Amino acid sequence: MLDVTAANEIAADARVRGNVVRLAAAQALTGANSAVIFATGAIVGATLAPDVSFATVPISMYVLGLAAGTLPTGAISRRFGRRVAFIVGTGLGALTGLLGCFAILHASFPLFCLATFLGGLYGAVAQSYRFAAADGASAAYRPKAVSWVMAGGVFAGVLGPQLVQWTMDVWQPYLFAFSFLVQAAVALIAMGIVAGVDMPKPAPADLRGGRPLLDIVTQPRFIAAALCGVISYPMMNLVMTSAPLAMKLCGLSVSDSNFGIQWHIVAMYGPSFFTGALIARFGARKVVAAGLLLEAGAAGIGLSGITAMHFWATLIVLGIGWNFSFIGASALVLETHRPQERNKVQAFNDFLVFGMMAIGSFSSGQLLASYGWSAVNMVVFPPVALGLAVLSLASFARRRKARLDAAMGEFPDAI
Repeated sequence: MLDVTAANEIAADARVRGNVVRLAAAQALTGANSAVIFATGAIVGATLAPDVSFATVPISMYVLGLAAGTLPTGAISRRFGRRVAFIVGTGLGALTGLLGCFAILHASFPLFCLATFLGGLYGAVAQSYRFAAADGASAAYRPKAVSWVMAGGVFAGVLGPQLVQWTMDVWQPYLFAFSFLVQAAVALIAMGIVAGVDMPKPAPADLRGGRPLLDIVTQPRFIAAALCGVISYPMMNLVMTSAPLAMKLCGLSVSDSNFGIQWHIVAMYGPSFFTGALIARFGARKVVAAGLLLEAGAAGIGLSGITAMHFWATLIVLGIGWNFSFIGASALVLETHRPQERNKVQAFNDFLVFGMMAIGSFSSGQLLASYGWSAVNMVVFPPVALGLAVLSLASFARRRKARLDAAMGEFPDAI
């Protein structure tokens, strides 16, 4: 019986590996969408917006799209299968590029904000790639599957900013217009890749059963996992969103900004080649804690100076910290639900993460314009401290429960 189970797990992992390759490639191409928006959004916003304090609104609209798209992505995946959700997402990505190009050519700030919102919807679908990679995988392989898909973002870190660098001046004086047109073509290529993912429509039996969502999300371990995600991603986004405009205000060039964003994205996804192995060896909680500490360290670097090197170092350390904390938090979420519960739990987790990002992102422009780059970095420290405290409490509660369970097993009459 054990041999049969092991054989089934090996066969399942083989199918998962095929999906991981496709999803990693899609992650790389989809990442170009977010890279183009983050590299250009605040600069285009400052050009088109009625006031410079609204410069980061396009990026905030992207984050709002991320939040708005998470629950529909889960619903579509549950009803029609993940592959359908992926195709819908890439279609929205193509529309993002076309509308963004049109908005820049016609100097329309509202249309540009709508384009970035659609880009957020595309990004929300792409966020489910990491969870989809773990579908059907053995417990041992799940963290690695998540990690390897996220590793596809390394290529996004190269592709996105370079795409901007190569295309931003093609249609002078319409800076970045051609960049968005090329981004639309990249999204169509991603559509062809995700169409081949081996994820059939859920069986009717998989649509029934499972615990109520409220019962799942009130578990202490889910609360800890979700809170760490809610802290790690929004804090990273706050600093990354503000950095390009802050660099411009400090007299640095667009090329300096593109270089910083490029290496930030590489740092976000590069560690994914071994993050899964680190989680397997040290546990997700320790990896999350290390990531949160690195995010705080990045903020410290940001406070220490305003040269290009300071900005680049901030963005690189920030990216590594996000990788550890966010992938670790995702691995913790996978421990909280059963297979038939995965779509609703994962979608709810992402809704919390990106909903909080949206709230923080809308305030980033005002924060930078009113109080400066130092204030942006100072905001990072209190949430990180909260995350580390909650993670420590959850770990203590888990160890205490394990000791009680062991005691009850050894002395069943004691309680």
